[in-house]
Formats: sequence, structure tokens, C-alpha cells
Amino acid sequence: MKLNTGYEMPNVGLGTWKSEPGQVGQAVEAALDAGYKHIDCAWMYQNEKEVGAAIKKKLDDKTIKREDLFVTTKLWNTFHQPADVKDAFMKSLTDLGLEYLDLYLIHFPVGFTKKGEEPYQIEDGKLVIDPVDYVETWKAMEKLQKEGLVRSIGVSNFNWKQVERIIKNSEITPAVNQIEIHPFLANNADVEWCQKNGIVVTAYSPFGSPDRQWAAKDEKTVLSDPKITALAEKYGKNVGQIVLRYLLQRNLIVIPKSVTPSRIQGNLKVNDFELSAEDFKIIEGMNINRRACWPTDVFAGLGEAKYFPFPEGEYKE
Repeated sequence: MKLNTGYEMPNVGLGTWKSEPGQVGQAVEAALDAGYKHIDCAWMYQNEKEVGAAIKKKLDDKTIKREDLFVTTKLWNTFHQPADVKDAFMKSLTDLGLEYLDLYLIHFPVGFTKKGEEPYQIEDGKLVIDPVDYVETWKAMEKLQKEGLVRSIGVSNFNWKQVERIIKNSEITPAVNQIEIHPFLANNADVEWCQKNGIVVTAYSPFGSPDRQWAAKDEKTVLSDPKITALAEKYGKNVGQIVLRYLLQRNLIVIPKSVTPSRIQGNLKVNDFELSAEDFKIIEGMNINRRACWPTDVFAGLGEAKYFPFPEGEYKE
């Protein structure tokens, strides 16, 4: 997909959230060997050095050229103060072993108070929130693009009203909004607004993040839903490929995570078939507004933050 900066972003990438040390490097290598050109990272995932080493290996053995590779990473919440943005960016750039980044995102609109290298602080059972305005953070992001350190900048986990506020108060329009989207969370309002305004949307956790630590033991999962399994049988594809195809037909970019080479390869083979309009509507009908990530009962106090992005009344387990 072409971004509003003129650069192209591959529509399928490898996600690296929850990929363990010792596994993520092998996953990146397997992905690049399989033909992936898009790797999605973040400081918070605490694995950028290993990702960078894997990328270097594949650049050195000429599996891929740097100009054909699209690397995304994200500014974590403890670095929202404008004075901290460039240092945080340079740390990720150094760990990834690259001379520039293709895309740098604000990971979340809510800032956390910084204390060393800790990703967050808890006091009296609640997250310690930094009230810094994400618009001020964005202005520091703009400087990175102007300096040529990153080709495109964007946001993640922002609702459309927050994106609109950035546009009205800044010079550079976000190129991408990366948000949670899967059959149980359609996120239609944010997707439609962003696409209408020339902002590409990346769907993270496309399978609903069934391996997250706080998932209920008896939780109904996207990939085990009988509607998805029936469609997989009908099209001769696996369940993951059906979900990814649905998202691609919504003109979204997808970043499924896996450390298993066969699944990594399979997740890339989603451009050789198309869901019928009737089958597309079947998956559309699965939406229950169930958000898998950023639950306020796990991240106590987060929902009280001024810039918390998610609406009230969403599905609760």
C-alpha cells in the first residue's frame, strides 16, 4: 500500500510482540527467507537487538536488500516527553542496526511516568500516568522525519478523534494508525475515518491474541470459531489464512505473529484467493467489540487517563 509520504508498505508483515528471546531472531530469519519484506517491532517488546541481528544476517547474505525491507518500531509510553523522543528513537535504531527506519509510531496515546528503563511504574496499585499531551510528543516525532532519520511517522492505538486532533495541530499527517482489529473487534469507525482521510490502517493481533497472559481459560477464540473453520474447509486454506484474507479485503495491512516457520510461511500465502461477498459478510457478522489488548482491569488506572483512547461499553468477558 502507498503511504501519504509516497513510500510503499507491504500489506503482510511479521509481528514480533510476545516472541521470546532466542525465538524472535529465528522467526525473523524464517520470515525473510519466506519472502516477507515487512517486520513490525517495538521498544516495549524488549527484543529489538535480536531482531536487528537477524535482519543484519539476511542483509549480509543478500536474502534481502535494505531498500526492499520495511521496518516499523514504536515509541514507548515512558518516552512521551518531547525531550525524550529522539533518544528513544536512536536507541531503537541502534539496537536494530539500521541507518534509518521506514516507520516510527507513537505506541499509545497515554504517557507513563519515566523511571530508568522500567516500562511503567505502579503506585498504590495503579499505573503512574504522565499527563503530557500526545500532540507535543507528535511534534518531536515530526522532527525525526524532517531530519531524515525515519521515512514515515504514525500512531498506534489512537482513536480517530485523536488522529484528527493531531492533524489539526501539527504539520505532518500520520501515515499509519496501527490498531487492534480481528473478527471479534471490527473497529469500523476508526478504520473508515482513517481510510477516508488517507491514513493507512495496520491490523495488529489479527487472530485476537489468544496467547495473551490475561486471556480467560475458557475464552472463545477467533481461530476455533466454527464459522472460520467452515470457511477454511471451503477454500482449502487454514483458519489463519481465512482471517488474514478478510482483513486484507478491508484494505488493511496485517502483522500476524508466529515463531513457527510453517505458520510464518502460510501467513504470507494470502494473496492468491478472495473471499466471496457472502463469506466476507459472515466474518463481518462475528464482531462483538471484544478488545483483547490494553484491558483496564489488568492495567489499573489506565482507563482513568485523560488520553485513554477506547470507548466505554465495549465487550467484557
